[in-house]
Amino acid sequence: MTSEKILLIDTNVILRYLFDDNPAQSPKAKRFMIKVGKGDLNAEIPSFVLAECVYVMRGYYGIPRAEIADKLKKMYNLTGIVNLDKGNILNALIKYEESNIDIQDCLLAAYSTPQKVVVSFDNDMKKLNAFYEKP
Repeated sequence: MTSEKILLIDTNVILRYLFDDNPAQSPKAKRFMIKVGKGDLNAEIPSFVLAECVYVMRGYYGIPRAEIADKLKKMYNLTGIVNLDKGNILNALIKYEESNIDIQDCLLAAYSTPQKVVVSFDNDMKKLNAFYEKP
């Protein structure tokens, strides 16, 4: 990866950008995200920020799961988003969209591999096709 600065995007910037609901912050968030979209800035959206975005979008704004997943997948596909785990995050968003399972479990399942096995009592792991075992 480049030695260029990578910016970590917080939930509030994403929400102000997506919902354009704050006259002071939304235009700044939009200008910032346009620069990220063009690749003028490199940024990451950590998975815990993704989880908080989903929580707020679902709980506070009442956005349907499919719309949440669509909006966030578009964010992760911006040119300047350089997450090394982007594939896992996009996989988790697909799992979230196609199920009624919470985003944290979808993320955990998306990160699982035959070498990284989830240990859980949660039967949702089977529904998510995770590599898992019960303790």
